[in-house]
Amino acid sequence: MTPRRQMWENLKMGFLAQALTRPFWKPKVDACGPLPNVHARVAACENQKSKYSVSRWLVVCNETMRRANFRTSNISCVYQLNRTTPCSYSSQSQDSVRKRPVRKTFFKSNNNDDLITDLCKHNKFKEAIDILCNQKRLKEALQILHQISHPSPSIYSSLIQFCRQNRALEEGKKVHSHLKSSGFKPGVFISNCLLDMYAKCGNLSDARTLFDEMHERDVCSYNTMISGYTKVGFLEQARNLFDEMPQRDNFSWTAIISGYVRYNQPIEALDLYRMMQNFENSVSNKFTLSSALSAVSAIQCLRLGKEIHGYIMRTGFDSDEVVWSALSDMYGKCGSINEARQIFDKMVDRDVVSWTAMIGRYFQEGRREEGFALFSELIKSGIRPNAFTFAGVLNACADHAAEELGKQVHGYMTRIGYDPYSFAASALVHMYSKCGNVENSKKVFNGMPRPDLVSWTSLIAGYAQNGMPDKALEYFELLLKSGTQPDNIVFVGVLTACTHAGLVDKGLQYFHSIKEKHGLTYTADHYACIVDLLARSGRFHEAEDVISKMPMKPDKFLWASLLGGCRIHGNLDLAKRAAEALFEIEPENPATYVTMANIYASAGKWSEVASIRKLMDDRGVVKKPGLSWIEIQRDAHVFLVGDTSHPRSKEIHEFLGKLSKRMKEEGYVPDTNFVLHDVEEEQKEQNLSYHSEKLAVAFGIIATRPGTTIKVYKNLRTCVDCHTAIKFISKIAKRKIVVRDSSRFHSFEDGNCSCRDYW
Repeated sequence: MTPRRQMWENLKMGFLAQALTRPFWKPKVDACGPLPNVHARVAACENQKSKYSVSRWLVVCNETMRRANFRTSNISCVYQLNRTTPCSYSSQSQDSVRKRPVRKTFFKSNNNDDLITDLCKHNKFKEAIDILCNQKRLKEALQILHQISHPSPSIYSSLIQFCRQNRALEEGKKVHSHLKSSGFKPGVFISNCLLDMYAKCGNLSDARTLFDEMHERDVCSYNTMISGYTKVGFLEQARNLFDEMPQRDNFSWTAIISGYVRYNQPIEALDLYRMMQNFENSVSNKFTLSSALSAVSAIQCLRLGKEIHGYIMRTGFDSDEVVWSALSDMYGKCGSINEARQIFDKMVDRDVVSWTAMIGRYFQEGRREEGFALFSELIKSGIRPNAFTFAGVLNACADHAAEELGKQVHGYMTRIGYDPYSFAASALVHMYSKCGNVENSKKVFNGMPRPDLVSWTSLIAGYAQNGMPDKALEYFELLLKSGTQPDNIVFVGVLTACTHAGLVDKGLQYFHSIKEKHGLTYTADHYACIVDLLARSGRFHEAEDVISKMPMKPDKFLWASLLGGCRIHGNLDLAKRAAEALFEIEPENPATYVTMANIYASAGKWSEVASIRKLMDDRGVVKKPGLSWIEIQRDAHVFLVGDTSHPRSKEIHEFLGKLSKRMKEEGYVPDTNFVLHDVEEEQKEQNLSYHSEKLAVAFGIIATRPGTTIKVYKNLRTCVDCHTAIKFISKIAKRKIVVRDSSRFHSFEDGNCSCRDYW
């Protein structure tokens, strides 16, 4: 067939095909296959005429022609780009580019890619790459890059920025490699983009190599490297670059100052801040001032903080919420809580972060009522508390055993809705456990879709502290079955459960599994727990063996545990060793002196008892008075030994007198030996009948309806006689009585205690 005849046939087939509005069949074409041979396709269609109608046959021919024309035009646009795109390239690279064949770019046939192919057809590669990047199809964007012999700077910039945003380090390296191999000479802007990409992806070694290779650097180049170094703690490298800078801006100063603050070098940060103030062209901004105030907070230098406060007032930054919040935080951490509150009250746009920080400061300073009052103001303000706010308030409730208030917070959280995955839910579990309400703790725990390790630990510790060691160990086994990896803290709760239950062998088994099975390292708390377990059971040789093999120096908790075991079993020699260690570690703690005096007294060594008391007088050590408190309708009622200051004191004492008679009838015998053993809890000269916990329990019974659970909290360890007496009271009054002392919870019911008298 002559060329003229072929052209006529092609035009005829194209004209007829365009007249068809809806094709009946579309041939499947390989997206990455070779260019179609038009004559072969037409011949094939000719052979199929008997199977298809004329119209269908024409459509097939037309589709074949269209695909051929599309691919040809697509390649031509690539060659056209090679001739027309202006870039900064070396002549040597241009020659090498001309010699290598241009690869073809094709996409799978779908609606999204039709636009991309059309853009490539019209040489709009930048727009095509942007679309692919927005669709997170970075690999395909790089394929287009490799089809362009001389990409424009904007194309490189777009790809580098996308790699930086998505932390795509490997793809970013490929863009950088293509940039170098193509002969493109990047200016300072493209180089800075590459620097930022490497720094954001954490590859500071390649960033530094590029920085050293740069012939031209500006302030941004230095700032990028300094910021990258400070974020990972390479302060020496950052400082060297900072000192080399020909000129600095506010970002330079802020980056280096904040780096020193972040890595606990506040003195160096403040030295730089002073240096900055001495430069004529350097003016502090809100970020620099915030970093400087954070450094002041770290060293708790109120005088310097007030100097910066004065500068803020003079320069007009007092209207900036970021600076104002940092200033309030500085006063709070420097112990000036009232000044912090004044700053807080002057803030116009107080967000939830500011509220949460101020509430937390009150709790940290032990000003519980003011913290709770401010939380109430937050709720009334209409600002929604976040998980940090709830966690802080709930932890304060746990520390102060304010269960009723914690329940109200829980109710508010339920009304507004809270994330069951957040640590606010974990704080709820912790609060109920610390307040002795393990039932509610379990309910919250069961309502969590995936309890975290903190929640598991709180529930296990709650069961252990509330005299339910079997439950604690059961939930620990459930934790292991859930696939959650235990940590060092959860094992403290497990060992505590074994200690309170007297499960020595079981406790030793768990102790050895910490390292052998779970690959964790022993902590001082683990050793203190295991020594407590062994000493309580009288296995002192094993306890001493554990102490001698410890990799760290025994702390006060371990020696106190050993001393407590010696008190139970009357081991005088080992008690002396433990007491001497405690006198050296914390000579001001009266508990050590009192416990040692009890041990001497029980052994009949009265001269040693007198020596201990004289030592206390010489060192000015005073016994902490025992006190107990109970909350009735959100009002806390506090009692001391023999207290007569309560408005219902007469009624309380009369009720205790009646109880005493009933108790003796039931078989109660006052344990007068407790004065020798537990004088640390109460003043020795007071009458047994009027210990603080007995007064609190009696008031709880007469002030509440029959059947109400009584909860009493004590700052010291409950004495033996009170422990026995409350068992009788629970049976006579038919009440459940919970006493939380400094060691654990005791749940008395029907004449029994949850500790099973092992405490």
